[in-house]
Amino acid sequence: MRISRRGVLIGAGVTGGLVAAWALTPRSFAPPLTAGAGEYAFDAWLKIGKDGVVSVAVPDLEMGQGVTTLIPQIVAYELGADWRQVAVEPAPVSGAYGNAPLAAHWAPLWLPLGSSLADTPGSLLARRFAQGDAFVATAEGTSLAAHEQAARIAAASARAMLAQAAADRWDVAWEECDAQNGFIVHTDKRLSFAELVADAQGYAPPDPPVARAQPPQERVAEFPAGAPLRAPRLDLPSKVDGSFTFAGDVRLPDMVFAAIRHAPVGDCSLGSFDADRAKSVPGLIRLVEGRDWLAAVASDWWAAERALKVAAPKFRHANLADSGRITAALEAALRTGKSTRIAESGDPDEWLSEKFEHVARYEFAPALHAGAETATVTARFEIGKLELWLASQAPQAARAAAAEALGLSTEQVVVYPMPAGGAFDARLESAHAVEAALIAREVGKPVQLVWSRWQEAIAAPPRTPARAVLAARTGPDGSLTALKLRIAMPATAREFGARLFDGASVREALDRQDAADPIAMRGMEPVYKIPHLMVEHVPCAIPLPTGRLRGNSHGLAAFLIETFVDELAARSGREPLSYRMAMLGHELKLANCLQRAATLAEWSGGGGGAGQGLACFRMELGEREGRIAVVASARRDERGIRVDKLTAVADIGRIVNVDIARQQIEGGLIFGLGLARGSATSFKDGLPQTGRLGQLALPQLSDCPEIDVEFIDSDADPFDPGELGAVCAPPAIANALASSGSERLRSLPLTGAGL
Repeated sequence: MRISRRGVLIGAGVTGGLVAAWALTPRSFAPPLTAGAGEYAFDAWLKIGKDGVVSVAVPDLEMGQGVTTLIPQIVAYELGADWRQVAVEPAPVSGAYGNAPLAAHWAPLWLPLGSSLADTPGSLLARRFAQGDAFVATAEGTSLAAHEQAARIAAASARAMLAQAAADRWDVAWEECDAQNGFIVHTDKRLSFAELVADAQGYAPPDPPVARAQPPQERVAEFPAGAPLRAPRLDLPSKVDGSFTFAGDVRLPDMVFAAIRHAPVGDCSLGSFDADRAKSVPGLIRLVEGRDWLAAVASDWWAAERALKVAAPKFRHANLADSGRITAALEAALRTGKSTRIAESGDPDEWLSEKFEHVARYEFAPALHAGAETATVTARFEIGKLELWLASQAPQAARAAAAEALGLSTEQVVVYPMPAGGAFDARLESAHAVEAALIAREVGKPVQLVWSRWQEAIAAPPRTPARAVLAARTGPDGSLTALKLRIAMPATAREFGARLFDGASVREALDRQDAADPIAMRGMEPVYKIPHLMVEHVPCAIPLPTGRLRGNSHGLAAFLIETFVDELAARSGREPLSYRMAMLGHELKLANCLQRAATLAEWSGGGGGAGQGLACFRMELGEREGRIAVVASARRDERGIRVDKLTAVADIGRIVNVDIARQQIEGGLIFGLGLARGSATSFKDGLPQTGRLGQLALPQLSDCPEIDVEFIDSDADPFDPGELGAVCAPPAIANALASSGSERLRSLPLTGAGL
């Protein structure tokens, strides 16, 4: 993906260039796309040049999930463009790209007193919020739900305008023309987009626009693994040859570099440091003090890092994060804390008041994101204007946070969006943008701030720790009759929402931890048909900020439910697959995934030391649903947990790009393997004890198992596959280890290391 200053401008308020068909976008917005010389902009989504190149605007962060291919592919299909002439550029933050489905999904976070008015996919209130607040955020797999229809409308309108221009030349009805491979065609006549685009801007598109009869879709059978691709990833060549530009690749004239030391996790402030020793480091320009951090600015990052080392900053601290205190708080909450009932069915109070046949306790350690690229941002502050080059999943929130820190209006902050080298929801946070802005103001030069791996482990809120108890009553044949889930954890979604929507500091957001949090409990209601069910959340304040991580609450839910169901099957002497199938009579799609996965993996029954385990899960986003079943083959050896094979079958509705969908499932499975093996930390004296990559037991290339992925062909609305594998792999691996004869583990990571 080629990055240019013109192409990535955010918030500058410029609207130069010719914009056609702007009436298709809400009229309250200035046209977000700037047409350059020889270009014509069509709505908020695409430009066509006199050279025939179609440039597609993508408002979401490219962080490996392939959104900078998916949206251009949708536009190219609807427009009838030649894929070889399709380019992509990051879109500016604008209400025209507001993510209404995500706003609805997160309605309790920005509208806590009236969320029921805005929590449906078609909610007018959610749409107004997303547009009015320029809520352009990349999360929860909402990209297609948020943008596919608008991108298709824009492309269909542009196609109609090109067809009208050609039809007038040929003296035919434009409705008789079609667009194919970058040409408007009619019988044996054809004209290229390049030849028509200048004239096309003078025509009005039909109202309503006429889209193609079928939405963009690739059938699974057409694209088995290794098959030639219809739409190869646009970012792939530059990632292969190293020319792809990430945030750390930005270079500006007279730019300097900053390293940082954050205070331990707790109520801390900067104390003393040895400025004189730091000055002896060659290349140091100056030290910059923050409330709870110290930064060094130097001619290169390593000089800045060395200066901080010799400056040896000390911090005044209280209420430091400590695993012992975290454990005590969670255990006390689990035993005696006041709970909120999140879900129930049947008559759980009667059925769950008597003795349980099986009870299991679970624990989850704080999990780190461990992306390949740590938090990186370049800032320039000149003449009352701040410019930021950064990868952000919530760029408008980053603008607002930086503006507030410098006492500017949001309009005085310009963000140039960069792709991320892995984000896993860490880039929903904006602390690094604020720090870079403050440092740039102090030094008076462009500055690039890079968090070291250790500093990111300290400053980036991890996925929440938790404790849980599951209790069941069973029938004479071992079938699940009544189930209770009691989960003690902070109101982590509310805490995150306070930072994102209210601008609260990390410390201020801790005050939200002890409230009931339905978003933090999503996925906890099992997909199985259980006559009597109770799901309780016990909110608990802990001395640790928490945040979002790939899979979020579904990662905890899948592990709890799928390992517990496996235990119940074993206790009753029943085969794990058939035990699940008996509870899925109402959920035929997930049952189909299970059966297909078992067949593909040559399921042996999961007993007798076979080392096979299975798990399944369903996720929902409004009316969209995604399903997955995973069979793992795993064992323990002298090197620890070894996973030999992961087999997955997913039902994710209509697939726009089969290759990208397969990549997302495969990547999610490996991410889930990392969560099963490690990715966790404990805390002592406010510091993470395993903050470096080499300490996180992440899978190396030699640890990666054979992976087999299949999809169920479907015409349902597409569901993003990015998190399905990540949430379902850990319980499948845990069940496989138990099947192999290992001790049944009820913790993540499965090593038992954690709090």
